[in-house]
Amino acid sequence: MATDNQPSTILDLVGTVRGRVLHTGRDGYDEALNGFQTGFRHRPAVLVSALGADDVQAAVRYAVAQDMAVAVQSTGHGITVRDQGGLLIKTDRMIGIAVDPVARRARIEAGACWDQVVEKAAPHGLAPPSGSAGHVGVTGYTLAGGIGLLAREFGYAADHVHALDVVTSDGALRHVTADSDPDLFWALRGGRDNFGIVTSLEIGLQPVERIYGGGLFFDSAHAETVMSFFHEWTAQIPETMTASLGLIGYPPVPPIPEPLRGRHVVHLRFATTDLATGPDLVRPWLGIAPVLLDHLGELPFREAGSIYREPNTANAYDGNGVLLSELNPAVLDAVRELAGANAPVGCIVDLRHLGGALSRQPAVPNAVSFREADYVLRVVSPIDGLQLADVRAVHKRLDDAVAPWTLGRSLNFLYGERAPEDFRAELYDKSALERLTSLKAVYDPTNVFRRNQNIEPAV
Repeated sequence: MATDNQPSTILDLVGTVRGRVLHTGRDGYDEALNGFQTGFRHRPAVLVSALGADDVQAAVRYAVAQDMAVAVQSTGHGITVRDQGGLLIKTDRMIGIAVDPVARRARIEAGACWDQVVEKAAPHGLAPPSGSAGHVGVTGYTLAGGIGLLAREFGYAADHVHALDVVTSDGALRHVTADSDPDLFWALRGGRDNFGIVTSLEIGLQPVERIYGGGLFFDSAHAETVMSFFHEWTAQIPETMTASLGLIGYPPVPPIPEPLRGRHVVHLRFATTDLATGPDLVRPWLGIAPVLLDHLGELPFREAGSIYREPNTANAYDGNGVLLSELNPAVLDAVRELAGANAPVGCIVDLRHLGGALSRQPAVPNAVSFREADYVLRVVSPIDGLQLADVRAVHKRLDDAVAPWTLGRSLNFLYGERAPEDFRAELYDKSALERLTSLKAVYDPTNVFRRNQNIEPAV
């Protein structure tokens, strides 16, 4: 029998958890594993679909008693290390959101998505540090750093976290702040799920109701001109403007807008809170090449997710991202030649301008590394019908070409099945990784939370 609220058998766990406990072969098991990433899925021995922090505590305590690894999944966008035979905690039913308009903060449960937070905050004239796709889960995005639509002005999403509720490897539920647990507070903001399962977080909101933004599409025949201008233009703009450049090939089918159907295009994306100067900053773009589609203008922040026009349907994909010290012309040449219209596999390129507030540590520092990076280069490819080795060979050629300017990698932009140790030294700078491994030995000495890009405990 379970003692001290620690379930020791699967029946104890079923009797303790308010949500659902599923295992291989049980009705609903396969459906419960579904997520945005369809190319890679966990296959745990036990799946706990949690309704609250108490369910997460019970699941962790059971896993520790059974010597099982613990993984966590919310929306399933960022699965990299798959769980095989361990315990998976699903948090997608934990979607409570409470906005405090006076304090300009939101308390968000672990399964909520950014579009849900945006809807709750908008009536108060507030905006969260959300990213380009509203269907992405708040917690995984934020704990990995979080590069938002207004990131150059406001910094990483992790920089705005005020408190976290987290279940650590001892099964305890801790309310973690800079004052209560300064080391753990530092590690969680950037170390993602290596130190426990976050059940909710409290994050700052910005007084933003409307932005100027949207995008411009150019045919890829003009890619060299457009990308070169992006380099020149981003070197001069204020940090109130956050911009990025994408390369993508569209199929010749609805609902793709007619001007884009069947074309490989360059997509420029813009977002700024400066409604007065935003149009003037973007205007030079209108004269560099013929515009296929213009969707620029002032819009409420609640519609900001439309800027990137990212699909919100589940699919299979693989990809990676590197943080660049500069945008050398050789980088732009490599992107066009290796991941552009003539790439051997379809590549979706996303080149985001960093700097500004992203380059500065917040008042309470965190583990997010490589803040000196000026750009992040992300490449993602659909993998249905393709050999993964062929896709990764294309990505590696681009990685190798930009290596002289690569500082490290972003945990936010790592996709597809990986080994726990992959990229460990590239996700954090040396001093941050040393501190993280030391803290891992304190808070998770037996590495219960190892189904991730793993930080191993210091010996």
